[in-house]
Amino acid sequence: MTDGDHSPCKRYVLRPKCIADALDVSLVMRASLLALAVAMASGCDSASADNAQAPVWTKCADEHGTCSFSGTRDVRYGTEARNTVKSLTNGTSCDNGVFDDPAPGEEKQCWISGSNSAAGASGAAAKASGTPAASPRATADNDARQATAQPYSSHSQALRCNGSPDVAAANPQGGLIEADTPDSDGTRLFTLDRSFRVAITTRASRNDKLAWQIRDAWGTVQASGAYEVAQGARQVTLNCTSTLAGYFALSASLEQEHGQLPARGTRPEGIATFGVLPDVSASVPPVHFARADLHRFGGQGTAFVAQGQHCCDGDGYRPLYPQLGLTWVNDNRNWYTEEPDRANTFDPATAKLSPWFRKGDLLRLIQLDGFPGWASPTGKQTHSYLPKSTGALREYMQRVGTESSRVRTTVFAAQSSNYYQVTWEPDAGGGLPWKDTDANFVELYKAVYEGIHATDPNAVVMGPTYGSVTGNIESLRRLAPLGLAKYLDGIAIHGYYDPNGPSPSHPPERLMNASDPQQAQYALPTSMRALRRLMAAQYKPGAKLFATETGISYDVGEQYGPHYPTGDVLYAQGAVVARTHLILLGEGADMTYIFYSNDTPDATPGYGVFFDLDHPKGDFGPGAISPKPAALAVAAMTRLIDGTATLGPVKRTPAGVYAYAFQRLNGGKIVTAAWTHDNAKWNKSTHFDPKAGVPWRLQVDAPGTSGKVTVFDMMGNPSSVPYQNGYATLALTETPVYVVSSNAAVMKANVTTPAGYIAP
Repeated sequence: MTDGDHSPCKRYVLRPKCIADALDVSLVMRASLLALAVAMASGCDSASADNAQAPVWTKCADEHGTCSFSGTRDVRYGTEARNTVKSLTNGTSCDNGVFDDPAPGEEKQCWISGSNSAAGASGAAAKASGTPAASPRATADNDARQATAQPYSSHSQALRCNGSPDVAAANPQGGLIEADTPDSDGTRLFTLDRSFRVAITTRASRNDKLAWQIRDAWGTVQASGAYEVAQGARQVTLNCTSTLAGYFALSASLEQEHGQLPARGTRPEGIATFGVLPDVSASVPPVHFARADLHRFGGQGTAFVAQGQHCCDGDGYRPLYPQLGLTWVNDNRNWYTEEPDRANTFDPATAKLSPWFRKGDLLRLIQLDGFPGWASPTGKQTHSYLPKSTGALREYMQRVGTESSRVRTTVFAAQSSNYYQVTWEPDAGGGLPWKDTDANFVELYKAVYEGIHATDPNAVVMGPTYGSVTGNIESLRRLAPLGLAKYLDGIAIHGYYDPNGPSPSHPPERLMNASDPQQAQYALPTSMRALRRLMAAQYKPGAKLFATETGISYDVGEQYGPHYPTGDVLYAQGAVVARTHLILLGEGADMTYIFYSNDTPDATPGYGVFFDLDHPKGDFGPGAISPKPAALAVAAMTRLIDGTATLGPVKRTPAGVYAYAFQRLNGGKIVTAAWTHDNAKWNKSTHFDPKAGVPWRLQVDAPGTSGKVTVFDMMGNPSSVPYQNGYATLALTETPVYVVSSNAAVMKANVTTPAGYIAP
């Protein structure tokens, strides 16, 4: 069974997971996460800007820029009212990584002293010492290990909340502090530069003062404030607007009664999350899809979050999938679901398309795995053995082909083919193992292939869909001499890679330089290259390659709870989700599925890109969700990479640097995704260090040319980066950045096309 059915079952890959049959992190130094102070009328913290610049200080850089000078100078960092001074040599980065953060939530600058004088430094120190006392700090245990970052500067991007919050009476029943974003369509995702509300409810036993902060995925405070709280149940509504895209986490605390936001579902205590969707169209305009099946992203999982929806009779894909930029979903024509009791009950003329497909904007990947008990040699429903009659199987597949062909021409006219996935994780140690012979496995594919192609001239039959990339390589190599290639139009895989499970601590690049070849083969770039070579040599060069499931869980052994996940884990998961799917596509997959929409009750938790707010251990088809950083990383990735053809990995990258180039369809712009990875700096003990990184030069234009390129951070925020002599210098960290350039010829000369890959 797969997404779309109505009874749950277990699926297994390298780790156990259950798939709902009920329908289913700069530049990475990021394009500016400017933090503007939020001035609140009733007692918000504010630092009054003193615009009279002290004559002994000269501004040298905005926050996240570079302050250049020779020799040793005193450098003041912060605002006029809140700042710190350090004595530094031969220039410095103007950011929190060097100076810490003297003015959280405010836009900072750097100044250098006219000379390296004690008077200059002491003057700045005196100014800093006059900083007003801070209001109660809105932190939580969850923030204690929050990532921090050094984003590039872009002063047009900021999150602002108004200075005159609305106050109203609230329901007296509930916790001490609660918060939410009431204007959402259910996804808690908002449009860039459009107003939205943040509602904070308090039930204080006495008059008090509340401080709040909104942090981004890197832990940078993007907005903050404080206000007086009256005794009793009160709700304060902040009216906010953000020109900064990404994930945001609100925290709040009372000065006297303390407290924090409670845990809700799988979301830990201390935070309420929401997201602002990116708009990349100014630099990367939407493309025209000549065929709908050129879309490159799909997903598993449903959430019934729109008003009036209920699991599982509503449309659990909308509004979620369009917001994330996902197009492909699973549909089911499994024999055991269509004819569970007897033969010939599936009528292709009357079979009804599920309502969520009828608009034609979500594309079907048709699942065919599994056989009914009456057709099974064991007398029980099975995925493990060839049916008693391959003739009966072939005849059923003919009817499926007839129906799918009719549906494609009437509903999916913009789609060139129907795509069928024959088996689902038939790994010997998995939940749906193939226990029959290899010869019968090939016979299964022969019967399905012949049946489908007899009635669907536009069919693409795909498999074998083992649970890992290496598992697919092993099976395809073993089965090729038996003739499997004759019965596959394309290859479907699940993209899991690490024998210890895919997680923040086990990213796809972890084993790239392993000394043991048996371990090194599991690195995702390595295994994808081996797969593409095998496809080209023994299967069909140019065949479609679909990665129909790949997810990133929390680390093995962790559990949902009030103190987990912490902010650094959420940041790391978001980075690894994006990197994994960029590798899959950059190494030659035509399409990839995000797994899973929301947290599920798997043995290894956390696969969801959203928290499940209804169930503490996660479930399928929830009615309330809120985003993790991974969700907004996906939203940025789909907006930049969907509608592209893969060019391939960039040549001659140094060890630890990963870069993949894509070209927008119809001869469009080049989008190069790049990041770095270092096992020693990316693990739980380092809290997935967001500052660790390297400078790297990417050729974006011909030698001798200069200009600027647009660079998007992991959340889709743009910045402008200059290039000289054709090269742009990037500050890479472990979160991907996307470099948009125009010289396709230069990039095509500097990439390795995946073996057998044919661009659309």
